[in-house]
Amino acid sequence: MVATDTARRRDLTALKVALVTGAGSGIGRAVAKGLAEAGYAVVLTGRKKDTLEAAKAEIGGQCLAVPSDVGDPDSVARLFQETAKAFGRLDVLFNNAGIGTPPVPLEDLTPQQWKAVVDTNLSGAFYCTQEAFRLMKAQSPSGGRIINNGSISAHVPRPLSAPYTATKHAITGLTRSTSLDGRKYNIACGQIDIGNAATDMTARMKSGVLQADGSLKPEPTMDVRHVVNAVVHMASLPLDANVLFMTVMANEMPFVGRG
Repeated sequence: MVATDTARRRDLTALKVALVTGAGSGIGRAVAKGLAEAGYAVVLTGRKKDTLEAAKAEIGGQCLAVPSDVGDPDSVARLFQETAKAFGRLDVLFNNAGIGTPPVPLEDLTPQQWKAVVDTNLSGAFYCTQEAFRLMKAQSPSGGRIINNGSISAHVPRPLSAPYTATKHAITGLTRSTSLDGRKYNIACGQIDIGNAATDMTARMKSGVLQADGSLKPEPTMDVRHVVNAVVHMASLPLDANVLFMTVMANEMPFVGRG
């Protein structure tokens, strides 16, 4: 029995473990699958148990689905406890979970709508980062990597997107602070800013997206696999190297000159 436990601990130590938030659909699900294909054990989290279980069945291998609300610090603490219990460590955290608001004038947004976006997009990323620090510091070998999904909106807004844009700008500050504060613990942090990856969530772009001049125009998208490859590359670097910021976008989408 002792020998078996020792072998299990040795196997878990050799295993690379990644946790992906917002993993039930879209970019999160695609990245989780890509990380699994790259040899990681993957922890999937999101609010909807059924979509997480479907993603887990699709990914297969060493995959754990843990429903959670990243905007709730107690729920996040339980998520990381389940991760540590299952795998004993965490090597990569992909802070991907995010929501927006309906495209209504800024002055018509409710406090509840504002708070919901801040709680998920910003506070959620912070709570997960905080728990990742605690786990990555304590594990052996110590250290790890945190990758934040910043979005093109970390640079420039779309019309009628103040809460989403504000939180994504704030993610850039969180990335810089995390990168700095993590150095002494061998924790690296980088940010990927993604524009128009083709998922179910961006299907509407083919029929038209609101532009700064008030018009509706279709926008090009890119294969989400390019995002997956970029995240896997960032994740696979040794901890003495880091991609601090990367932008991956459909080449002809409105970005430079937007607004």
